Amino acid sequence: MKYLSIILLFVAVASASAQNIEFKAANFKEDKEGLKTALEAIKKSDEFLEIGNEAVALIKNPGDNFKQALIGYKVAFDFNPDNDMLNLKIGNCYLYTTQKEKAIKYLKRAGELNSEMDPDYHFYLGQALALEGDFDKALDEFKIFKAEGKSKFVEQLKKLTSKYMKQCKYAMEAIKKPERVWIDNVASINSPADEECPSITVDGETMIFNSNRKNGHEVNELGEYDMDIYSTELNNHQWSKAKNLGAPLNTKQSEGIGGLAYDGQRMLIHKMTDGNTDIYESELNGVTWEAPIVKMAKNVNNDKNQAYACYEPNDIKVYYVQPATSRGNDIFFSGIMIKESEQWNVTHTIPWGKGQNVVNVNTKYDEKSVYIHPDGETMYFSSQGHNSIGGYDIFMSKKELGQWKVPVRLGFPINTQYDDIFFAGTASGKYAYIASNRAGGKGGMDIYKVTFIGPKKPPLIDTEDLLLASIAKPVKDDFVAEAVKVEQKSLTVFKGRVIDELTREPIEADIDIVDNKKGIVISRLKSNSASGKFLMSLPSGKNYGIAVKKDGYLFHSENFNLPANSDFSLVNKDIELKNIKIGSKIALRNVFFASGKAVITAESNAELDRLVKFMKSVPALKIELGGHTDNVGSVASNTSLSEKRAQAVVKYLVGKGIGADRLSAKGYGPSAPVETNATDEGRQANRRTEFMITAN
Repeated sequence: MKYLSIILLFVAVASASAQNIEFKAANFKEDKEGLKTALEAIKKSDEFLEIGNEAVALIKNPGDNFKQALIGYKVAFDFNPDNDMLNLKIGNCYLYTTQKEKAIKYLKRAGELNSEMDPDYHFYLGQALALEGDFDKALDEFKIFKAEGKSKFVEQLKKLTSKYMKQCKYAMEAIKKPERVWIDNVASINSPADEECPSITVDGETMIFNSNRKNGHEVNELGEYDMDIYSTELNNHQWSKAKNLGAPLNTKQSEGIGGLAYDGQRMLIHKMTDGNTDIYESELNGVTWEAPIVKMAKNVNNDKNQAYACYEPNDIKVYYVQPATSRGNDIFFSGIMIKESEQWNVTHTIPWGKGQNVVNVNTKYDEKSVYIHPDGETMYFSSQGHNSIGGYDIFMSKKELGQWKVPVRLGFPINTQYDDIFFAGTASGKYAYIASNRAGGKGGMDIYKVTFIGPKKPPLIDTEDLLLASIAKPVKDDFVAEAVKVEQKSLTVFKGRVIDELTREPIEADIDIVDNKKGIVISRLKSNSASGKFLMSLPSGKNYGIAVKKDGYLFHSENFNLPANSDFSLVNKDIELKNIKIGSKIALRNVFFASGKAVITAESNAELDRLVKFMKSVPALKIELGGHTDNVGSVASNTSLSEKRAQAVVKYLVGKGIGADRLSAKGYGPSAPVETNATDEGRQANRRTEFMITAN
């Protein structure tokens, strides 16, 4: 009897926990004010929900309406969490945010509170079950909705329902044949907020992305921070902690990156201007991203919203996303209208053509991001259309004869039932980065790394382990060895630094990439002023000349002849420029003498031998060797010592084959300090040997 009582009590509690509680005065006699507040919040949120659902039905962007609706619904939920319609409405909202995963528990709770929900409920439950991967049950829910739903509502959502049912079937097939990839959450840079639009340099070692994480600014009416742009570097196979790029790039309003230039020295961003978003460009000046300037004229930055713009390798087109005439967002492109002497700089002063819709790629549903691979022949974009398996999926299109072909959906698990957007790949084709709000992330949109592991190797049959078995009875093992090599792109990535040959200091130099067959400059970039770094990708099938120029330095050139369909390769080297400007002074910091003497020590040989090599490579060059000291001791003795040391260096150079008529020596003693003589460090800097170019 005791056990029967416990069972009855458990049933009663369970029944009570699933009891639907209406927002009625009779149910809240002790808190009439709380009920009034909840009802007012629901009423206000219902208006946003209606606008959002209408936009979804019309295949338009719902904006922030679902987020706005959630604010009031959460107030009401805190007051009464056991109402079927409130749980339905909250689940409805979450389905159309970056936090789709949260919809499931509210929609299931609505069904627990009321087993006879309005048939419209099944439209939303079907979507939630698809997110969980329960596609058979999801299809059943969609069938119930189509059969029993209110006729006007069913008719309004008929196309969407059919689309969702197709997605379930596509997903079931895709999951049976998964891509051979690893998908890893890049935990070191993700947060509970949204991270999106990963953009990488061609070598895959720098990433820039958007996030609306906490940034010290005021939150908006939705309780969210504005979107800022962040960067991270790949060190020892790990991404560093994300760094906010700060002012003047980021401001108190939202900025979003669309695409990073392949060399990492420019980026395209979008931000609000006069009520709608426009495309801007920022350049990296040393270590600081400059204030963005308008990238394109009014025939692109028009009265519509332009966003998520990206470069293409030849720097004569920009691809971007913009609302279409009668449907969601489409992918457009615009090109430079003029060329000057077959050379051009992509700047805001050059006229851009009117935006053109990309044929074969766009659908009547939303396209949200676009990325052109460094090979110039492959486009990756995200879309809710085509044969998506749920939400936004990532598709690939190849260019043939100047036209983008019908796209192909990337396989599972790159694409899931959730939103999978913003593909960016390394030049090798082995790695890529995407943004997704799939289950199991840190929250909202997260950035994931995709590693392509390539096709399976054929089975190796009848292998024998003679270590663990006897020779008479070997153990046979049938297995499939996994391949790690993937199909690589026909590209060469050329990276490195431009530095002064002697000082090893970085140089900001102009780098022209020339099509040798046509004899024209096809691209132009600069090495970074702070680091000297440069980065470029060269598609196969051409003979390239690379010219590096800087005023006061000798011209430097490289040649790459890349046959068609050649394998991917990466060349990493420093380009050393020779300073020949008359009057240039270069300190030889690694030339050492015995204390108080003019005897060169052996540790100086490497530095002086570099000077020998430099002099031999520029036969017309003449230099003066200058000796300098600190101010300890008399001026006369210091001047005499510095003169002898300068002459000792001249003697060394002559002994290595440099003509004496190209060399002179002078002792300056303590007369030309470069630092204070009041500290040990300063005096050490002042004790130096330097040379000055006197003729070239």
